[in-house]
Order: sequence, then structure tokens, then C-alpha cells
Amino acid sequence: MSRDGKVVRMSHQTPVTHRPLTTALADAAAMAGHAPSVHNSQPWRWRVLPDALELRMLRDTRLAATDPQGELVVLSCGAALHHARLALAAEGWETSVQRIPDAGDPDLLARLTAPRATGADPDAMRSVQCMQTRHTDRRPVSDEPVTDDSLTAIATAARQQGAQWEFLDRDQVLQLAASASHAATVEAEDSRLRDELEYWTSRAGGTGLTPEVLPEQPAQTTVPGRDFGRPGSLPIGPGHDRAASYAVLYGDRDEPVDWLRAGEALSAAWLAATRLGVSMVPLSGVVEVPATRQTLRQVLAGLGHPYLGLRLGVADPVHAGPPHTPRLPREQVVDTSAVSDDAA
Repeated sequence: MSRDGKVVRMSHQTPVTHRPLTTALADAAAMAGHAPSVHNSQPWRWRVLPDALELRMLRDTRLAATDPQGELVVLSCGAALHHARLALAAEGWETSVQRIPDAGDPDLLARLTAPRATGADPDAMRSVQCMQTRHTDRRPVSDEPVTDDSLTAIATAARQQGAQWEFLDRDQVLQLAASASHAATVEAEDSRLRDELEYWTSRAGGTGLTPEVLPEQPAQTTVPGRDFGRPGSLPIGPGHDRAASYAVLYGDRDEPVDWLRAGEALSAAWLAATRLGVSMVPLSGVVEVPATRQTLRQVLAGLGHPYLGLRLGVADPVHAGPPHTPRLPREQVVDTSAVSDDAA
């Protein structure tokens, strides 16, 4: 009944009129383009099939110094995967997810299969709205702390996607700050890393970080943000991070599928934060440098492998936040050649 345009009704769910499946798959892949990614590189490519959607990672040599093992690329693709899953659920489609489905093809990260028509998920519909408003605000946060209920909801959203989430106490935050500072020093002395940042902060196309999203000067905060090697044009104001909360996203293992799930967890947490009015900023520098990644693991008492540090807070309400980073055009990331007639 789902492919002929009829209305599907299910109890406790919103009725939905289904468009052709391939159109829904292509639109979900396009919506996934709103996901966060390392240096806004958008390293995902989608292929729409008659009854499936495939996610592949794009290995970019211009991330070889920042992310030599491709872990942050996989994490970024995991965020896009979660976005696509939610977009399909909002359209009234439930799918099965095969993660790392082909050991002989490591760039094929996921396949969404066995689509089944359901009622549209209202919660997913709200999350899709959050995808379009979510952004990275690197300014110091306000002096208003995030409520305990909001922090719990954000952590729960991450854990429901198969990753672990740990909020840091004051002493652990100071350890994170020292690690972030050391990582910044190491990366500033690496010419290859400087060249990569130069590339990603001077892009004129649909990827990279524009001056408008980068602070005009370093913020005076306990945990230093990334030094992008050049000032941006984003005013940061006089604030500090005294009211911020810090967390680590981590897991039991360190395999590609774990980084993929970490990306899904990041997406879930960030969308929950957006819905709750909480600003979230990833701190990837501490996992990019092996020594500081190990220190961060010690902060976790050796309980798991850290994937990402995170800052959470209430954004400065006085000054306007940064704009959205650019996005690649749909046709560059979504391949519909196998279903070109249906997905038009």
C-alpha cells in the first residue's frame, strides 16, 4: 500500500502519504548533508538503489594529517547515517541498518535495507527540524548553566545509539584542558596539519569553515578551542566557560564500526541538545594527538576508548550566533543513477 500513494494509518502514529520509496531514500540522503563533520569536509557519499540506500566514506588526502586512520571521517559518516535514519522515519519508513556490511569493501560503511512503510514518527519529524537549525557555535557560553534534566536527556540520547557518555567533574575538566592545550601545541608545530587547516579554512565552495564561523580572537576559556591558524570574523564577546559542562563520548572498542556508532551517538546527542536550546561544540584535537588521546583515556580511568571531547552550554543570548557552514549540492553527494526515473 505504501508505493501507490495511498495513506497508511497505524495506531499511535501519524498518518502519512508516501511518495515513491526511491524519492524518500534520495531525500533522506540529501537531508543527511546537514550532519556535522570534521572541518566540515562532508566525507559521505550516498547511492540510492531500488530498495536500499548505501553510505560510503570519501577518503580525502587533505585529512591525512588530522585523521590518518580515518576515524573522524567514519565518525562524521556515522552522524550522517543517523540523520538519514531519522529523515526516513519522519517520512514514515522503517529500515534495517547493516553497518560495515562488506569486509572486502571498507569504504562501504552502511546499507539501509528492508524498507517498511509505517506511520510517520513525530519525534523524528522534530529531529529533522533540528537538523536544519543545528550549528557549531564556538563562542564562549553564557553564565547560565545547562539544567541537569537537559544534560541527562542529551547523555541518554547518545547512549541509546550504542556509545557511552561521561560528564567530567572539575578535576577531570582541568585534565581535559591540559590535554587540549598540549594537543594544540603539538598540532601547531606540525606543518602538515597547518597546511590542512589552511586548506579547510580558505575554501570557497560547499565545504570547509568560512571566516564567519571562526572566532575573531581566541576565547579566554578553561578548555582551549582549536587554533585554526587564522582569525575569523565571529565576535566572541567577553564571556568565559565557567558555566559550561564538559563530556567525553567513548566506547568499549576502537574498531571502525565503533566509530560509526559514535557518530550516530553524536548526532543523537547534538539534535537533542539543539531541541533543548543547548549549544554543543566538539573538541576533536584531544583525540587527534596519540599522547593526549591516551591521557583522555586515563581521565576515563581506562574504562573505554575516547572518540570525542565535548563542551555544552547555553549560548550567549546577547550576540547573534554564527551562520551555518556551507553544504555541498545534493547531486554531488547523492547518486541516483540506479533509480534516476523513480527518484526524480
